[in-house]
Amino acid sequence: MWHDYIQPDSVSEVLQVLQDRRPRARVVAGATDLILELERGVRRGIDTLIDITRLPGLDRIELDADGIIHLGALVTHNDCAASAIIRERAYPLARAAWEVGAPQIRNRGTVAGNLITASPANDTITPLVALDASVTLVSIRGERNVPLTDFYTGVRKTVLLPDEMLLEISFPALTATQRGTFVKMALRRAQAISLVNVAIVLDLKGQQVESASVTLGAVAPTIIHAVEAESYLKGKQLTDVVIVKAGELARAASRPISDVRASADYRAEMTRVITSRGLIAIRDNKQAAGFPQAPVLLTTRAAGGMPSITPAQHPTQSIETTINGKHYTFTTGHDKTLLRLLREEGGLTGTKEGCAEGECGACTVFLDGEAVMSCLVPAPRAHHAEIVTVEGLADGDRLHPVQQAFVEDGAVQCGYCTPGFLMSAAKLLEERPQPTRNEIEQAITGNLCRCTGYYKIVQAIEDAALIKT
Repeated sequence: MWHDYIQPDSVSEVLQVLQDRRPRARVVAGATDLILELERGVRRGIDTLIDITRLPGLDRIELDADGIIHLGALVTHNDCAASAIIRERAYPLARAAWEVGAPQIRNRGTVAGNLITASPANDTITPLVALDASVTLVSIRGERNVPLTDFYTGVRKTVLLPDEMLLEISFPALTATQRGTFVKMALRRAQAISLVNVAIVLDLKGQQVESASVTLGAVAPTIIHAVEAESYLKGKQLTDVVIVKAGELARAASRPISDVRASADYRAEMTRVITSRGLIAIRDNKQAAGFPQAPVLLTTRAAGGMPSITPAQHPTQSIETTINGKHYTFTTGHDKTLLRLLREEGGLTGTKEGCAEGECGACTVFLDGEAVMSCLVPAPRAHHAEIVTVEGLADGDRLHPVQQAFVEDGAVQCGYCTPGFLMSAAKLLEERPQPTRNEIEQAITGNLCRCTGYYKIVQAIEDAALIKT
């Protein structure tokens, strides 16, 4: 794992640390990918993490007077999914962001981090390439603007230098005549990496396509344009025949591989299928079908409400934090995850380690008002934070309504997943006191029950809303 964990108070300090400690330092925000890579030994030679999550102004989403959308380095997937600007003027990105992981992952994971990880299966890269995005990279030497198509040099390879930070993502907002969508094919409805994905942006004059951008993910070393499909669509109407042909051309553009999740032939065929589906949805103006008007975020933190702190460096400084309303001081555990800090240093064993890779949700806690997977949060992020674990749900001897309903409805099977479900459900009821069944299902997409007891769990959450009201 890491040795030094630095929480700076300015971008200039970040750049200085990168300059001084390159190539051993990495900037982290969500850290949802990097933590796993460090724990598995995939990333070696990194001993310093620079946590930028409390730097002011980096979580902004802005539309400027020239029609350009700007995303700061701390904009999360949930920020995009909930943003009116992104939903109305960059819908393919909103849809892709909502398809990433689960609410707990989307609360931490940033779009910038998704781009930097550089997997061709990462969901937000495909729509941003279709939208003709660029990234702003900064270092002590200055800044440079790089088109996203030039940012990637191969699988998990970018032009980002060891002393550079990705500061901003920018792209033209969709105009009144443009429509677009994002379609993902995966093995599960949630918490699944793309087998293949496609983003489509069309400029329409009446029923005729004036221009087309069709980008494909997970079918080549980097995100690619289906160039022949784009050329073919130009000047045509989206008839069934045209859509079939465009899907075939997208299939021909794909260059997939076979792996444990799918064969190359299957990926190529699914490229054809989902490209056709996306074009049909745009033609019929149904590209937003299935996308919630108000996605469940599992957060009650106000936008821009991240608390500021005095710059800190661990392990030279203790971790001062508040857990379940009680102050804690930790002088060890700085090189652990938050999950293990809570369990091993804090003695709070209610939070469970089911997978240690953000797949099961058993470790869900609240961090500064947001539900997160604590197995993917570096322990020093707890410094000056407000944390709630399952031990903190009850009010003295009085159970939380969710806990009470789980008992009364028999929603507990083996019990291992239960703490995570309780936390997700409790945060949902803070966010939506009277949730619909669909909203309950959205809220627990990041929580796995190996006993397959979902019906009772959903019923218990419905009943808890009645108790609460």
